[in-house]
Amino acid sequence: MFAIRKYIGGDRIIWAVIVVLSLYSLLSVYSTSGILVFRNPGSSPTYYVFRHGVLLVAGLFMVYLTHLIPYRYFSRLSQLFVIIAVPLLIATLFFGEDVNQASRRLEVPVFGFTFQTSDFAKLALIMYVARLLSQKQNEIKDLKKAFLPIIIPIGIVCVLIMPEDLSTALILLTTCVILMYIGRIKTSQLILLCLAGIFVIGSYAGISMLAEKEGRVGTWQSRIESYFGKETENYQVEQAKIAVASGGILGKFPGNSTQRNFLPHSYSDFIYAVIIEEYGLLLGGIPILLMYLILLYRAGVLVRKSTRTFPAFLAVGLTLGLVLQAMVHMAVAVNLLPVTGQPLPLVSMGGTSRILTSVSLGIILSVSKGIKEQQGIESEATRT
Repeated sequence: MFAIRKYIGGDRIIWAVIVVLSLYSLLSVYSTSGILVFRNPGSSPTYYVFRHGVLLVAGLFMVYLTHLIPYRYFSRLSQLFVIIAVPLLIATLFFGEDVNQASRRLEVPVFGFTFQTSDFAKLALIMYVARLLSQKQNEIKDLKKAFLPIIIPIGIVCVLIMPEDLSTALILLTTCVILMYIGRIKTSQLILLCLAGIFVIGSYAGISMLAEKEGRVGTWQSRIESYFGKETENYQVEQAKIAVASGGILGKFPGNSTQRNFLPHSYSDFIYAVIIEEYGLLLGGIPILLMYLILLYRAGVLVRKSTRTFPAFLAVGLTLGLVLQAMVHMAVAVNLLPVTGQPLPLVSMGGTSRILTSVSLGIILSVSKGIKEQQGIESEATRT
């Protein structure tokens, strides 16, 4: 145990949350992999479980590697990441792979694999906003010196994500607004930012419908109308409701889900519904919810302990992004929100999401590790 503690630093509770969610992920993907076999004749459940297991290990390795990097380096890296993210988002809009009528993935030349550029952009933008907030604390109430320099990159990234992935853009904007509120930006300025976001979304939807090129706007409209009961209930929502209702308190036990065969994306967008069906609220639904709430609480602890602004903003910003995404996923599964297509962080199947989520958690652990080391130095200085 001592040897493990020597090489693994940071908040142990956050490490425990990562391990627990990874175990849920492995079990639930194993249960839902059958639908992938049905859609891809000739494949086997073992292949998908093995591939997911490799991604799990790779994700944990990325958490470990990232948490070894001192958090101060992520301030400079955020500049580079944002510079890379914007061209990638533009390229995705024009040359991205069409998946479910949306261009969200970009193929990497030579290597032949695809990745979701919005996941990288989310990480880059939150890191960059944390950097700007920490640098501008002395002039944080100034419109020209603080507010405008911060909202320009937020606006660019969110607008580039919005046409093909509105839910991700909204989650990212909400995360940035909350982070800016914590960073002491004026409330009136934040309200202005929210109103500007509503105006941009409304204008884009209106122009698209007038031009009779609805694209994703038609999907937004049908999902909202379905949610408010203006047309037949969405098929995915109907199957998710059945899964949650049949799971009840104790569930049907692992491997006994029936709705996994009917939910179109039971291994990703609706994996929480399948977990409740198999493990029930007692062993599945509530524990997973608690894991994300514990993660958010530990981020709050880091903010309280931190004596510097950048690590505090960095940890809480990345945590908010993950927790908000998880809450949206779970709310969709129980029909509290319209269908969005958001994966459950660290649980759903998916390569890009898992790796970049792991990097985010590694950065949070790097902050935790740095704060502990700083406290140790200060404690030693006090004793001497």
